[in-house]
Amino acid sequence: MKKTVRVRSPLPLYGTAAVCLLWCLFLPLYKLWHFAALIGALAVTFALLDMLFPGHDQEVEVPEPEPEPTGDGEVDALVREGRRAVSELRRLRDTAREPSVRDRVDEIADLTEKIFADVREDPQDAPQIRRFANYYLPTTVKLLNAYDRMSERGTGENVTGTLRRIEDILDTTVAAYRKQYDALFANEALDIETDITVLESMLKREGLTGKDFEV
Repeated sequence: MKKTVRVRSPLPLYGTAAVCLLWCLFLPLYKLWHFAALIGALAVTFALLDMLFPGHDQEVEVPEPEPEPTGDGEVDALVREGRRAVSELRRLRDTAREPSVRDRVDEIADLTEKIFADVREDPQDAPQIRRFANYYLPTTVKLLNAYDRMSERGTGENVTGTLRRIEDILDTTVAAYRKQYDALFANEALDIETDITVLESMLKREGLTGKDFEV
């Protein structure tokens, strides 16, 4: 997770230190008002330099807070592995040179985060993502790490061909991750459909459908 922080310029500190040094070398410092004048001069110097050199904003990577444990050690371990994978995917997204690759890796990371968030909220979904967590996700991270390394090695028939193959598989990977995420809601959708069917049957039995609802 990235956060924007304000990075202060060191110039105000350096300038204030320089003024302090020059004052001590050339001006007296044996009376109380001498020290008061020095403190005032340093405060004014720092304020002016801080205004002239305010620093800049910078994005930094900060660790996301650990989620509350589910109480199921196996599920919690699964979620931790998922969080580590998402962190690695975000890093690989940032290092990718091609905008299209960055976009697809970003979507893969988003879907992975959503999948493990669902499992944390509903641990009963954990068995549905075993193959995803044990094979598809680590293989995706492995391929993207290879892509990252090979992108630094320049051009060549083997390198270019491998990079293109990895780029081509990303579209299929995104589609598969979407399907995996959607599949987690199959049981919930079935429960909702059952509730709708039962409600419709009750309404019909009580004669509360059709014209009965018209005002």
